[in-house]
Amino acid sequence: MEIFELIRKPWPWYIAGPLIGFTVPILLLLGNKSFGISSSLRHICAAVIPANISFFKYDWKKEAWNLFFVAGITLGGFVATYLLTNPDSLIVAESTKASLTQLGITDFSGLMPADIFSVENILSLKGLIFFVFGGFLVGFGTRYAGGCTSGHAIMGLANLQWPSLVATIFFMVGGFFSTWILLPWLLNLVR
Repeated sequence: MEIFELIRKPWPWYIAGPLIGFTVPILLLLGNKSFGISSSLRHICAAVIPANISFFKYDWKKEAWNLFFVAGITLGGFVATYLLTNPDSLIVAESTKASLTQLGITDFSGLMPADIFSVENILSLKGLIFFVFGGFLVGFGTRYAGGCTSGHAIMGLANLQWPSLVATIFFMVGGFFSTWILLPWLLNLVR
């Protein structure tokens, strides 16, 4: 059962990073496929929405492999969550805990802070801002940029795509702005 324990533990960056990076050449060699997850929603909508919307009128069946990819991610997430859960508690740096505590986040037991992402917050101002508005901005940004972080930062940069470099730079700028400016302001707003 040593392999089982190995799978349950967090993997270091020098193993996980190259494994993610190897998906790019593998997908290209296996059929000139592009890595990315955000386009899957378009394929799902094209497959199930019967409306006559030009954005969804294309041969989505050519991208059916992407739907299997998404199904595999979903299945992998389920297996990781329910069968391979790491029994060790999460380790959050003390400096990060101190910074987040000043913002009103005190629960560090899960991957997402329950102070923000809990069922009790769904119908509150906090839920409206972080679930609805935040989700909308993620979807809008992904569509506006022509892809998400995985498509641009992993696949696009590996293919030396100039738009992916620009998108990745602005993803990072947006992340820094959100972390240091927007999140503290929003958390103070919903206190």
